[in-house]
Amino acid sequence: MTNSPDIPPALATTVDDISWEQTHPDGTRSATLVGARRPGVTFTYAFFIPAGFWDAPHSHSADAHLVVARGELRLGYGDRLDRDAVRRYPAGSFLYVPGGAVHFDGAEEETVLVGTAVGPWSTDYLDQ
Repeated sequence: MTNSPDIPPALATTVDDISWEQTHPDGTRSATLVGARRPGVTFTYAFFIPAGFWDAPHSHSADAHLVVARGELRLGYGDRLDRDAVRRYPAGSFLYVPGGAVHFDGAEEETVLVGTAVGPWSTDYLDQ
């Protein structure tokens, strides 16, 4: 049996075997696992947060459905990064972050998120 050109090939991976596509200057890494970040297309991505990294308040253009695959995500909402206002989400947690919701996040240990969204996808920082 062959796959239709409209159906992506099957994929199975572990956190340790993710092929990171980009390493950003701040040490975060990302990979698109399935799909594409084009308008109207569903995609699944992985995001690596190094220990001690915190991301300034920002929002995304689309809803994000996230699972913490490794580590512990710390997430808070609002236009000011306040580490005392975050909730902790250990490995196995599910989060839904609505598009346009201003939030900040970080990790005190290496953390990997796996998320699904519908493109287009952008990250918009409040300070830019």
